[in-house]
Amino acid sequence: MKHLTEYRDADRARAVASAIHREAQPGRSYRIMEFCGGHTHAIFRYGLQDLLPANVEMVHGPGCPVCVLPVGRLDMAMRMAEQPGVILATYGDMLRVPGVKGRSLLKAKADGADIRMVYSAADAVALAAANPDREVVFLAIGFETTTPPTALAIREAKARGLTNFTAFVNHVLTPAALAAILGAVREADLVEIDGILGPSHVSVVTGYEPYEFATKAYGRPVVIAGFEPVDVLQSILMVVRQLNEGRCEVENQYIRAVGAGGNPIARDLVASMFEERDAFEWRGLGWIPHSALKLRSQWAAFDAEERFGVAYRSLPETKSCECPAILRGQKKPMDCKLFGKACTPETPLGACMVSAEGSCAAYYTYGRFREQAA
Repeated sequence: MKHLTEYRDADRARAVASAIHREAQPGRSYRIMEFCGGHTHAIFRYGLQDLLPANVEMVHGPGCPVCVLPVGRLDMAMRMAEQPGVILATYGDMLRVPGVKGRSLLKAKADGADIRMVYSAADAVALAAANPDREVVFLAIGFETTTPPTALAIREAKARGLTNFTAFVNHVLTPAALAAILGAVREADLVEIDGILGPSHVSVVTGYEPYEFATKAYGRPVVIAGFEPVDVLQSILMVVRQLNEGRCEVENQYIRAVGAGGNPIARDLVASMFEERDAFEWRGLGWIPHSALKLRSQWAAFDAEERFGVAYRSLPETKSCECPAILRGQKKPMDCKLFGKACTPETPLGACMVSAEGSCAAYYTYGRFREQAA
């Protein structure tokens, strides 16, 4: 189990944590945002926050594609699913995300819409092949990590002559979101962030070069961090050292998987089939220019938005839910009066509680909020 057990080794984790304690300068604060929800869950699952000195604080970022999808896009998916003859295929996390007046895809399914959970984009293509008399819409969602599989699925559908397959594309771009957060920090609209743990699985595809803007334009060091506990602690130590030494660079802790240029085959595939949207609305972050992808015109036959003509409309969040502020790093899940009461994983009122990578789900699942309240 190389590269798994060694990065979960308790002695190694404690050794790195001790180094952070030695090198974190007294009287100085270190506010480090972990962009990925996977990092947030690692921090709480393994109790990493308890190993850090008091002046090293982790700020939870928006790194969950389900969490940042706005209510209006979910509403579009429901309107497509409710059209006659349509099968909507989606990943499991999307089924329970609350939309307008708390209505979810799961509730739409209960009301009669044919909505099915799939484990991959390829499953959606297989569904279209098995149902030639139905329109199959794949709700494609995710950061740069899941965009290549969507591209491959569309290409496969074309190769097989499946004219009943379309994708409702909601793939978003992490550098643009990070730029929006850092821009708001600079304008004093958000909490101060000293350094960033950059996304790892995304960087396997994109490489780490796209995050150099954070160091050059905003003066924030970035460390691409793996998801295991030793990965996360080592990455925090690397950020602390950069700040102590007055350096501001993109460093790559996740060297066993990430290279500077990422995966050129995947990048070329995506570039050949997708182009940037002028703007896209993110839950919690608002409209961000050039932050999402759409299919190029030559692939319009596989674009669900083109086929069904469902227009986007911006819609309000669930009342009293603090998910938008949590995604911006302004608040913690415990700051939401619904958390752990009206809003639980069994009865989620916000996307941050639904998703397996949501901050609220991390707090609740691993019981950290109970310890804080005690």
